[in-house]
Amino acid sequence: MLLEGLKVVELATWVAGPGCAMIMAEWGADVIKIESPAGDATRAFFPDTPESPGNPVFSMENRGKRAIVLDIASADGRDALITILKGADVFVTNLRPGALKRARLDYDSLAPSLPRLVYASVSGYGLSGAEADVPAFDLTGFWTRTGVAAATIPPDQEPFPCRPGFGDHVTALATLAGVLAALRERDRTGAGRLVETSLMRAGVYTLGWDTSVHLRYGTAMTAVPRRDRPGALSGYFRTSDDRWFCLVPRGPKCFPALMAAIGRAELAGEPRYLPPITDLETVRELRAVLDEVFASLTLAEAGERLTQADLIWAPMASLAEVARDPQAEAAGCFVETRDHWGGKFPAPAAPVRFPGLAESPRGAAPKLGQHTGEVLREAGYGREALEALLRSGAAVQASPTPDR
Repeated sequence: MLLEGLKVVELATWVAGPGCAMIMAEWGADVIKIESPAGDATRAFFPDTPESPGNPVFSMENRGKRAIVLDIASADGRDALITILKGADVFVTNLRPGALKRARLDYDSLAPSLPRLVYASVSGYGLSGAEADVPAFDLTGFWTRTGVAAATIPPDQEPFPCRPGFGDHVTALATLAGVLAALRERDRTGAGRLVETSLMRAGVYTLGWDTSVHLRYGTAMTAVPRRDRPGALSGYFRTSDDRWFCLVPRGPKCFPALMAAIGRAELAGEPRYLPPITDLETVRELRAVLDEVFASLTLAEAGERLTQADLIWAPMASLAEVARDPQAEAAGCFVETRDHWGGKFPAPAAPVRFPGLAESPRGAAPKLGQHTGEVLREAGYGREALEALLRSGAAVQASPTPDR
């Protein structure tokens, strides 16, 4: 496997930090998830029982990891974490910077004794500035605060939230890229470093086209009601079977190709319809022609014409349609994930494929404290020291319940 031999310690909850570590586990790294006795909050989203096995949300972010429980607020629990980190290559955490500093688990506290450690900090708003310690989810720090929501939601609509994990997964990928770059640097220099990502920075980058235009010119196009959108050919159209699809022209040749595809080739020679159209009333007039034609066609009929004309389009698919889409299957969008009850269930795959390598997750998402004793013994704890740690509550081992 690509990351075989790499040891990753994760002290994180929810999505962005665990999502980054999950992909590394999928690529072969040994990922150890550190949890409090209460466990990652996403464990509680869905039951993991014989009747309803495999919490899909927790499994999505944590499959293939090992899990231990430490009370890092206690001196013994913190010492155990430091002992584990001494054998680690990467530390991923999304605890708030202030909490990490108080626990002396921030980068500046750890770096002197762990100089080779790549320390990945995932936060809402970064590690500096007046709001560095303000809590955030992707709905606030990524979607709402960075302009993504305002640029996406038309002003005639009531604001709506992004779907869960949307910005978190973008941030997870950014964190992964930073970690891999830092590991490459460590191969050359022998030294680890701090890698910093935030929901805010990832959101600004994701909205990069609009943001860059605003930074350069002081203005930018954002979402507007359909009637006021300046592109006649670009956008969503509804078919006779009440389906929507998205059409996006890629160049001047698309206009005559589209007019021929809808049986209105004569419009390609109309000077006022030639792109770019600067008059909004003309845009509305041409869009009305397209609306009328597509409203007379089924999605299958419209799609066949657009595909034959080599135009860029896509149907607006429901999740049910995506789940049975043969192209999504062929593109490797899904993997089979094991549960703890002898079964498997489909789940979204990591977004990168390495042809020739196995793509299935290496294991089920771990139970709370499932590997506490195993990991601490690997870190050098003898039987008596481990038993003392467990008796004190600084570490918790799950009751032995072998997987079926």
